[in-house]
Amino acid sequence: MPRKLVWIENQNFQGFGCPACNWMFRPASAPVGGSLDEMKQKYEAQRDKEFAAHVCLKHLRGARPKTE
Repeated sequence: MPRKLVWIENQNFQGFGCPACNWMFRPASAPVGGSLDEMKQKYEAQRDKEFAAHVCLKHLRGARPKTE
C-alpha cells in the first residue's frame, strides 16, 4: 500500500502524519518568509521532505494515530 500524507486529529496532536505508522510532522520552528505564500510554501516543502524521508518501521508503536 503506498503511503500518503493525511490530516490527523487526536487529543494530543493536530496536524499531518502517516496513516501507516505513528509518524507525525512536527516542525522545529514557526514558518518564516517574506509573505504568507512564501511561509506556506516553505512549511509544505519541509513537511513533504520529512514525510518522504521517514521510515514507517521506525515509527511503529502500538495503535496507529486516529485520522479524520
